[in-house]
Amino acid sequence: MLTALLPVLQPALSDFRYDLAGEDVYRIESTATVSRVTYNGTEGLSIKQDGKGTRFEARAHYVRYSPDGKSNADARFVTELLPNGSFEGRVDDDPDFLTILNQPFAVQLDPATLRDLRELHGGVPFSASSPLGGDSVLHGSLRPGASGPIDGHPSVAVRFQAVGPMSGTLPGSSDASISGTMRMDGTAYYSVDDAMLLALSARLTIEARLRQNHPAVFIPVHITYLRAIRVVRDERDVGQAVKMLR
Repeated sequence: MLTALLPVLQPALSDFRYDLAGEDVYRIESTATVSRVTYNGTEGLSIKQDGKGTRFEARAHYVRYSPDGKSNADARFVTELLPNGSFEGRVDDDPDFLTILNQPFAVQLDPATLRDLRELHGGVPFSASSPLGGDSVLHGSLRPGASGPIDGHPSVAVRFQAVGPMSGTLPGSSDASISGTMRMDGTAYYSVDDAMLLALSARLTIEARLRQNHPAVFIPVHITYLRAIRVVRDERDVGQAVKMLR
């Protein structure tokens, strides 16, 4: 659903643990029908040297609560940072978009970008491709957020907003097409010490018309995806991410 928007540096090799939470809300305007799916769990991020590149691997374990009931699920996302600074995807087994590598903020910044964010006082415009794929482009801005310690680490916060058109199919709904507008907003918290992503909250809101093919009808829908991820020291600290959803 969401793609990295900021550049990364060659990271220190290490492992990180994150608390995760999410919520998907689907509302059909014509009938006032609401469907809700929530997620809670943890994930680990490992960073290892892989030849001349650096391999990032995130593994998540979470509980999915949906109208059909409760189920346990796993996710895995692997990408490699090449010597030329570009990413090359290796594994994308993250259908619910819950791993730290499958979000709208890079997992680590380069020193120049971190310095720019610390000195940011107003909005900086930028463009980004649609997180749902396709050729749509979103336009928005980066702004300073309310910085503060995350799990005892000093951090710098950056707020993100972008709006643009959308069309195509929704994840898990290949039999129906949708067209309308989407808005992404959120806040990311980066460590002042090593520029690692310590926490984030992200919201994707879609106002659109859903076209069902059999029979062919157009239905106004409102869809919200919420994601929150926060670094934790151990399992005893789990539960902080869900507080960031609102």
